[in-house]
Amino acid sequence: MLVAASLVASAASAGPTLDKIKERGTIKVGVGTTPGFFAPDSNGRWQGFFIDYGRALAIAVFGDPEKVEFTNSSPQQRLPALQAGEYDVLLSGVTVTVTRAFQLGFHFGPAIFYDGQGILVRKDLGVTSAADLDGATIGVQSGTTGELNIADFFRKTGKLFTPVTIEDTNEFINALETGRVDAITQDSSDLVGKRTQLKNPDDYVILPERLSKEPLAPAIAGGDDRWLEIVNWTVNATIQAEEWGITSQNVDEFLKSKDPAIQRFLGVDPSLGEAIGLDPKWAYNIIKTVGNYGEIFEKHLKPLGWERGYNSLWTGGGLLYSPPFR
Repeated sequence: MLVAASLVASAASAGPTLDKIKERGTIKVGVGTTPGFFAPDSNGRWQGFFIDYGRALAIAVFGDPEKVEFTNSSPQQRLPALQAGEYDVLLSGVTVTVTRAFQLGFHFGPAIFYDGQGILVRKDLGVTSAADLDGATIGVQSGTTGELNIADFFRKTGKLFTPVTIEDTNEFINALETGRVDAITQDSSDLVGKRTQLKNPDDYVILPERLSKEPLAPAIAGGDDRWLEIVNWTVNATIQAEEWGITSQNVDEFLKSKDPAIQRFLGVDPSLGEAIGLDPKWAYNIIKTVGNYGEIFEKHLKPLGWERGYNSLWTGGGLLYSPPFR
C-alpha cells in the first residue's frame, strides 16, 4: 500500500513497563498450569507452548532466553495482578474481549492460539452433544469467560443446567471423577490437558461443540507502545518464519538466501533491526532457540492430540497470518 510522502511516522514510545523490564533485567510473565501450554517439568523448569513465547520475548529484549520469570496465576488473580504491575505480560491463555480492552485497559498482542470453549463429560452419560445435557450439573471456573458462555448456551437452547462454580482449577478433576458434577467446561485447550490428568482418560470425552470463540493472546497493561510492538512482532516472527520454511534446524542455511526480505528478517541485512531498535539478529535468535510457530506447536501440543486446525498458517487454510517484515 502506498503511503503519502508527507506523512511522518513517529516511533513507538517506550513506557513504564519496558523501562522496568530493562532496569530489572528480566521479564515477569504470568502463566497458568495446563500441560502442553505451561507446566514445570520434573526438574522444576517451566515448559510449554506459551512458555516458549515468554523465552522468545526475553530473546527479543535481552538476547537471552533465560532472562524471564514465570509465575503461576489463577484466572481469578491474573487480571488484577496485571493491572497492579505484578506481571509485564500475561501468557496464561487470556481471551481477547472488548471489555478487557476498554474497561480494564489491557492491550493484546496477536492471537497465538485460536480456541473455543468445550465440555468434558463422562462417557457413561451417553451424551453425544451439549444439547443432550439438559438438567446436568456442570462445573465452571470462576473468573473466566466460561461462566457467561455456558449460561448463554443453555439460555439460547432453552435447556436447563445447574452450574457449580469451582475456583481452584485442580478441583475440576476431582469434581468430575467423584461425580460431584456431570461435566466440566473450559477452553478446549484446558480440557485436553485436564483429560490427560484423569485416572481413566478413556472414560471421558470432549463433546464436539465449541460454545464460543476464544482467541488467546498475550495481554499487557496499557501505556507502553514499544513494549506492545515487541510483543506483537515477536509472535509474528515465529509465524513468518514458518511461512518461509525457516526452522531452528535450517535457519543457518537461510543466512545464505538471496531473498532481500529474508536477509532483513534474519539480520544478514541489518537495516530492519537498526530501524526498529532491536538487535538485527533478534528474529534469527528466536527461531534458532525456540523454533517457528509450527515447531513450537509440534513440540508441546501435538503429543496431547492437538491438530493444527484454525492454528494453521493462512496458506494452509488456518488463521495465522503475519504482517510484512518491512
